[in-house]
Amino acid sequence: MTQLPTTSATLDLSRYRPVRIGGAAVRVEAGSHGAWRMASQEALGSYPERITDCLVRGAERHPDRTLAAQRGPDGAWQRLSYRQMLAQARAVGQALLDRGLSAERPLMILSGNDLAHLQLALGALYAGIPYCPVSPAASGASTDHSKLRHFISLLTPGMIYATDGSACATALAATVPDDIEIVIEHGDAGRSSTALAQLLATVPRTVDAANAACGPHTIAKFLFTSGSTKLPKAVVTTQRMLCANQQMLLQSFPAFGERPPVLLDWLPWSHTFGGSHNLGIALYNGGSYYIDDGKPTVRDFATTVRNLKEIAPTVFFNVPKGWELLTAALESDPELCQHFFAQMELFFFAGAGLSQAAWDALERVSEQACGHRIRIMAGLGMTETAPSCTFTTGPVMMAGYVGLPAPACEVKLVPVEGKYEARFRGPHVMPGYWRAPEASAAAFDEEGYYCSGDAVRFVDPARPELGLMFDGRIAEDFKLSSGTFVSVGPLRARVISTGAPYIQDVVVAGINRDSIALLVFPRLEQCQLLSGLGHDADAATILASVPVRQHFLQLLDLWNSVATGSATRIDRLLLLAEAPSVSAGEVTDKGSINQRLVLERRAALVEALYGDRCDAVLMAPA
Repeated sequence: MTQLPTTSATLDLSRYRPVRIGGAAVRVEAGSHGAWRMASQEALGSYPERITDCLVRGAERHPDRTLAAQRGPDGAWQRLSYRQMLAQARAVGQALLDRGLSAERPLMILSGNDLAHLQLALGALYAGIPYCPVSPAASGASTDHSKLRHFISLLTPGMIYATDGSACATALAATVPDDIEIVIEHGDAGRSSTALAQLLATVPRTVDAANAACGPHTIAKFLFTSGSTKLPKAVVTTQRMLCANQQMLLQSFPAFGERPPVLLDWLPWSHTFGGSHNLGIALYNGGSYYIDDGKPTVRDFATTVRNLKEIAPTVFFNVPKGWELLTAALESDPELCQHFFAQMELFFFAGAGLSQAAWDALERVSEQACGHRIRIMAGLGMTETAPSCTFTTGPVMMAGYVGLPAPACEVKLVPVEGKYEARFRGPHVMPGYWRAPEASAAAFDEEGYYCSGDAVRFVDPARPELGLMFDGRIAEDFKLSSGTFVSVGPLRARVISTGAPYIQDVVVAGINRDSIALLVFPRLEQCQLLSGLGHDADAATILASVPVRQHFLQLLDLWNSVATGSATRIDRLLLLAEAPSVSAGEVTDKGSINQRLVLERRAALVEALYGDRCDAVLMAPA
C-alpha cells in the first residue's frame, strides 16, 4: 500500500473567498489486474438513525427558523418553520399509518417541488413509510403514461398525492386503480379524492412510537432511475443512506455546520441531487430552503433572478445552462450582483459538466463583484449512492474534475474496455433495487462494490492523490466499423466547450459506422444573433442561414485540425431545430442528455446524416 499526502500546490486559495472545506489525506492502493483502490483517511463521524431526527432537533433548538418557503399566489413568501413542519409531519404520518401504508403500499407523490410535497414527504419519513416522488413529466406533462403505469405497477402504492388534481386528472384516470386513494390540495382529480387538509387535521396518536421504531435500514424512499436502456428501476433509499451521505457532505464542507445554510433551489425532488442532496443539506444542518419557481431557460430564468434579489443564498446549485444564464445576468445587473454575493460561500453544479469557458466566465464575474472568486464544487454521485461519493475538495479546480472520496466512501477503479470504471462501497450505497433481485445482483461486484458504469481517470497518473477526472459513461462508448474505440464523454465535453456559446449539447453517433457524426442541439438565441436575422425568425430559418452554417463548418475545421485520428475526427454534424424532449425522456428534469434515447428516437435523422448526399452541415426539419 502506498500512502500519499494531498497537496494544495496547484490551487491558489488567496484568490478565493475564505470558506472551510475538508481536506483529509487520501489512501491509494494499487491492486491486482490493474485495479486501484482509494479512500479518505478521515473516519465518518456519528450521524442520526433517522433523517427526521434533524427536524425534531431543529424544532427544539430553533423552532421559529424558516425550514422551507415558496411564493404564494400573491407573490409573498409562504414560510414553514421547523416547529410548524414537525407538527404537520406528525399529523400526516398519523394519517398514513391510519390507512395502513407501508413499504408494500407506499406513498407516491406526483407533484413538483412545493410546500405540500414537503409536508407529505416528511410525514411519511417520520412515520417510517416509504414515499416515491415522481417527475411531473410522467404525469401532468406527458401524453404517454406508460412510464407512470410502470411505476404504479412496480410499487403498488397505497396512496397517490397530487397538489393540483386538475393537472394530473388525465394521468390519474389512465393509470390509477379505483382502490388507491387520491389526495390533492386543490383542483379536480376527476374522481373521488381526499383533501390534503384532512390529513393535516389528523390528531397524532401512535406516530411518535412509529418514528422511534424506525432504524437505519428502514426504507426512506424509492427513487426511479432514468431507464435509458430498460424500464426504470426503483432504487431503495434507506434512512442510513440519507443520514450517512449528509454527514459525508458536512465533513467535506464544514462550512455547512458553521452557520445555517440558505438555499434557493429549483432542482427537482424526484431526482436524488435536488431531493436528497440539496434539500438534505438544509434539513441536516438547520438551514433554510427556498423553493425557486424559476428554471434555467431563457423564458423562466427571470423568475430566478427576481428570487435572488430577495433571498441571498450561502450556497448555490445549478446545472450548466443555469450557471451560464446567471453569469450573463450578473454581468448586466449590479443590484443582482450585490445581493447574490452578499453571503455566498460555495457554488455547485450538477447534471452535466460545466464547460471551461463557462467556468472561467463565472470566476471572472465573481472576482469583479466581490474581489474574490467563489469555490466551484462538484463531485461524482448517483441515485444508487444517495447520491455523493466524491467531492472536489482536492487541490485541483477545473472542468471535469470530480475530486476525492468522501469519508467512509471506498472507491475501486476497475479496468473495463480501456477505461477505469468507478465502483463504490459504503453506508451511503443502496441495498438494491425494489422487487428486482436479478438487477440488484448484477449491480454489485464480488466484493460488494456498486458498479456505477461511470468512467474516471487520474488527474495525474503519477500523482493519484490529486484525485479523479470524469471520463464519460462506459455504456455510451462504442466502436467504429474499423474497430476504433470512441470515448463519448470526453469527446462531447470538448465539442461543447469548443463550440461555446452556440452549442447547448451534442449526441455522438457512429456505432458500427465508418466515421463519427454529431447531432447538435444549438443555442437558438445565440445562433439568432449570429445569423443577423430578426427575433421573429423561426428555428429552421436561423439554422439554415449562411452565417450559422459557415460558423459550424469552421468549427468542424477547427476541431479536425487537432484530431488525432478517427476516434476524435468528426465527419459531419446535423443541427437540430427541435429541442431535446423532457416528456420523451431525451433530457432529464435537471438537464442531462440521454444519449441512447436521442439516437433511438431520431434514428431516421441519423440515417439521413450518413446519407451519400449529406453535406457537412445539415439541418433537421423542425
